Amino acid sequence: MADFETHLARTAANHQPLTPLLFLERAAQVYPDCLAVVHGPVRRNYRDLRDRCVRLAHALTKHGIARGDTVAAVLPNIPEMLECHYGVPMAGAVLNTINTRLDAATIAYILDHGEAKALVVDTEFMPVVRLALLQATVKPIVIEVNDPLAPSTETLGGIMYDALLAESDPAFAWPMPRDEWDAITLNYTSGTTGKPKGVVYHHRGAQLLAVGNVLSAEMVRHPVYLWTLPMFHCNGWCFPWTVTAQAGVHVCLRAVRGPDMWRLMGDEGVTHMCGAPIVMATLLNTPEAEKRDLPGQVKFIVAGAPPPEAVLAAMKDAGFAVCHVYGLTEVYGPAVVNEWHAEWNARPAGDQAALMARQGVRYLALEGLDVMDAATMQPVPPDGATLGEVMMRGNVVMKGYLKDAAATDAAFAGGWFHTGDLAVKHPDGYVQLKDRSKDIIISGGENISSIEVEDALYKHPAVSVVAVVARPDEKWGETPCAFVELKPGASATPEELIAFAKQHLAGFKVPRHIVFAELPKTSTGKIQKHVLRSQAKEA
Repeated sequence: MADFETHLARTAANHQPLTPLLFLERAAQVYPDCLAVVHGPVRRNYRDLRDRCVRLAHALTKHGIARGDTVAAVLPNIPEMLECHYGVPMAGAVLNTINTRLDAATIAYILDHGEAKALVVDTEFMPVVRLALLQATVKPIVIEVNDPLAPSTETLGGIMYDALLAESDPAFAWPMPRDEWDAITLNYTSGTTGKPKGVVYHHRGAQLLAVGNVLSAEMVRHPVYLWTLPMFHCNGWCFPWTVTAQAGVHVCLRAVRGPDMWRLMGDEGVTHMCGAPIVMATLLNTPEAEKRDLPGQVKFIVAGAPPPEAVLAAMKDAGFAVCHVYGLTEVYGPAVVNEWHAEWNARPAGDQAALMARQGVRYLALEGLDVMDAATMQPVPPDGATLGEVMMRGNVVMKGYLKDAAATDAAFAGGWFHTGDLAVKHPDGYVQLKDRSKDIIISGGENISSIEVEDALYKHPAVSVVAVVARPDEKWGETPCAFVELKPGASATPEELIAFAKQHLAGFKVPRHIVFAELPKTSTGKIQKHVLRSQAKEA
């Protein structure tokens, strides 16, 4: 047997920590003059982007930010948010991007829990941040971004971002992570069932997921990426690093508005974008007069509820190729992809929509994906019917929850990450979600998938958005209650939708109540079912 260990040690020559930060150094070296960032009148190349990020790292270091310190950011999708994804970890610090739609008390909790030493904030969010800082125990250095496109110019009297960069050196020798297991970012869950949990990412996972995105999104060199997905959400699914790895163009967007998206797609030649199904609806519902011709097909990576057949057809007609992915904050964003087979293109539209509705198979960056019985930790049979919990394991699973050993241990019980999502596994190995464990409706002892009921109602031509939750019922325990948004100019009655649902569902699965209302959504477009469950009790 050959000796593969003696004299074959890890050295600086043959082993370096994986980190996505080197993507920027490479892009700036190989493509220094290539366009990197577009934001209104701002157009910067990779040389300038790299220099600004290193200046930020140097400035933070000069202001006392040390390795392992937390730097929080309350920013929309603007160039400074992109720069924080490089400059903060280049200082050895950990970036905590905060949802811009959170209330002051929650922001204060996150600042305290993450022990923020600095806070980068856009002027638009000064009012809520001011209140948060009054409630927080920590007193971070406040760094203010005065974006010319911001709707307000309030100030907290902090350090101005551009002035901070001006006092620093782009030749700063920023420190590499000591270990690829070092934390790179901190992301907080939505906290719908209690205090939000702090999910810790490491450099290794961020690099691997970013490269996985390149492959799953079929992203060739110099893509043009429209920032419709918030960078505060799972660090924009790691696309701040993905796009840079391919020396692409980051087209920034402060707010998701239909006319703005169409304009930028047409003007900048957008090739890729990400988002929840609500972004699709925003695109498709834009008045025809405000749409633009697309210079080429746009790859739209969608997560969340599978798009209904009619939406998929409309997106295809509008010039989009839809890629369905699935993931969670705890796995850096998308870790499962619906790998499309060419032969499926010959199938009828209905069959294609059914195939697209499946979440799919593991990313190349994810080592393990299965649907398992949570009690026995054994895989369920691949019959497309037996329900189990989606579980994952591998290098793109979080380090764990900050300061919460019990929650971390529970999430990793049995050597797998427990997602809390219920699914089936098809004979070809593709996973299909049926519900969140907390969203399953148990009516008269029968389990009802809220997703199945939603899929049926989405087939109605008047329905734009629908969410189904459990409503308490004296006889059955629970029955389905559907909250519906109609398409602009469309009309329907509760009786009509109930009758329509009966054509597609078993009787016990048909909603007993239909409520027409605008659905509450998070800033990433996810429907807030915990709010609807409360409303259903009164419906």
